[in-house]
Parts: sequence; structure tokens; C-alpha cells
Amino acid sequence: MARKTALDDPRIAAAAWARFRRLMRWMALGGVACVLAVLGVLYWMDTPMPLHMVIATSIGVWCTFMLGTGLMSLLFLSSGTGHDEQIEDLLKKEIEHDGED
Repeated sequence: MARKTALDDPRIAAAAWARFRRLMRWMALGGVACVLAVLGVLYWMDTPMPLHMVIATSIGVWCTFMLGTGLMSLLFLSSGTGHDEQIEDLLKKEIEHDGED
């Protein structure tokens, strides 16, 4: 029988995903600020910046920022809803069993 998780409750799931989306919207703005900071540093260093370099740098910095933010946000979502505590660690049982021998 499959165990129910906290995200199986529609109210908890809706609140958790709303929090996730809110966090990601704020982090998207943070990513834009990070892109502007990087472009500012490049401009300050008198780096030649053709249009394609500006576009590639902006996309690369923003996507990297959002990937890290998304993964960390999912980690917090999983932990915050109690999902992590509901996982059965099969390897732990095997290690405990081997230690008894």
C-alpha cells in the first residue's frame, strides 16, 4: 500500500506550489539584477561587448541563476511539506541487517 504524502492533500499542495511560484518570481527579478550587475562589470572593465555577447551573457547568467534557484526551491518545497521524512530508506535497513552479522 502506498503511503500518502503531504502533497497528496490538495490544500497543502496548493499552498506549497503557490509559495514555490512566488519564490521563483522573486528570484527571476534577482536573476535580472544579477545579469545587470555582470553586464555592468563587463562595461566597467572596458570589455568589448558586441550585441551577441551581451545576449549570450545575459541568457547564460540568467539561466544559470534560475537553474540553481529552481533546484534549491524544490529542495525547500520537499523539506517544508514533510515529504523528505516520508521516504523509506531501504539501504539503511540493509546496512543495519549487515551490522548484526
